[in-house]
Amino acid sequence: MKLPSSQQPPTPPAPATAQPAQPRDAGQIGRETATLSARQQLDQLQLANRETILARVAEVINRQGSGNADLLLDVRGKSLQVSAAIGATELTPGDWVKVMRAGNELQLMGKLAAAPEAIITRALAQRMPWQQSLDSGLAKLMTALNRGVIPELTPGQLPGARSPQPLPEAARQAAETLLARLPASNTLAPGAGTQNNSVQQIRQWVAESGLFAESRLTQAPSPALPDLKLAIGRMITALLAEQTGDATTTFNRLSPLASPGLVQAPLQFPQVPASPAPANNSEPTSVGQTLRMLAGMLNRITVNQLHSQILTARGGADAPAPTSTMLMDLPWVTPQNEPRLAQLRIEQHKDESPSKDRGLKRAAISEWRLNLAIDLERAGALNFEVSLRQQDISARVWAEKQDTLRQVNEELPLLRQSLTELGLEVTDLECRRGSPSYPATKLEHRLVDTRA
Repeated sequence: MKLPSSQQPPTPPAPATAQPAQPRDAGQIGRETATLSARQQLDQLQLANRETILARVAEVINRQGSGNADLLLDVRGKSLQVSAAIGATELTPGDWVKVMRAGNELQLMGKLAAAPEAIITRALAQRMPWQQSLDSGLAKLMTALNRGVIPELTPGQLPGARSPQPLPEAARQAAETLLARLPASNTLAPGAGTQNNSVQQIRQWVAESGLFAESRLTQAPSPALPDLKLAIGRMITALLAEQTGDATTTFNRLSPLASPGLVQAPLQFPQVPASPAPANNSEPTSVGQTLRMLAGMLNRITVNQLHSQILTARGGADAPAPTSTMLMDLPWVTPQNEPRLAQLRIEQHKDESPSKDRGLKRAAISEWRLNLAIDLERAGALNFEVSLRQQDISARVWAEKQDTLRQVNEELPLLRQSLTELGLEVTDLECRRGSPSYPATKLEHRLVDTRA
């Protein structure tokens, strides 16, 4: 991680005695160092006496009176809980501090000034584009397709005088094409994954998710290319042309609608919300509300594109960077024609294995990791973790409902057989109760390269 270079004048040295980390929240932090002395903990960090080092404040656990506080520091990738007399120095999570080992104690030498990267990170967190969940947006789009939209008020017109009008022809065609291409949950049965038509449908589902919109346009520059992001753009253009005739200026002034969960955690992935209520009784929305909804959906897809690019370019802070990462929302419909959402994360990791013969180049071996999160009406929330390395494959399924856990375990032999028939060696295959714990995505991945 690139560290800030500018530094404020140091505060007077104050002792911060390292203490054994106490388990908190079911022992998430400090489990391995709970019984170690301060000297042992500092030795494990390979921190010599009188040596200075930079540490990040991960958490202010307990701020006490007289300028004392319990801090959780991130030092060389390890957590260290300390009791510190910080005086007038104001510390918050994410701050960088300079500390020095003095025997079995740490001395706080000073706090680093906020670097340009940190300032940009905070600004981006505050100005992250508002995102509309695709499933709820598609439900409102179905209502607009079936019941029309309410035109905007004209000067001197009373609100009650407006009645719903059909979508403009171009917007209606784009919406119908988009909704018709959404996969239905009853089209894929257990064991159908080896059928050519099922494989083709899944490829189409991923290709038209909007993540590859611009790339597909460069290969086939067709205005009617089937794609979620491009279809939303066509609907926006048609609605604006019908209402104002000035698409660019009017659209840029819109404040997109946003889903509350995506505002609180805009980058968490995968994170499938609870199934939304059916939207059959939804009232028609106005043209302005429909445009704001479409703008929020467009933001959601764009954020997924940018997030995928940043994760590919920089990787995580505590794990090797994957060669490529793809994050996408995959909408689908229930047999009752209600939109739902699956979230897919695909990563490619490459490592270099030494060759047996000297003088030969090392062969790069790719490992593909797939995470799929989906919430089914009867089965409940399901999470799939699949890892493929050459011909070896392992899979783990997480189910929240006990009945679903039992049913998945009954289907595991069929899954093992299907994978074996594809020529794969199944190394691990299991189903667990609950849901996996994914690391929280923070804005530590720089969305703006300040070195450019």
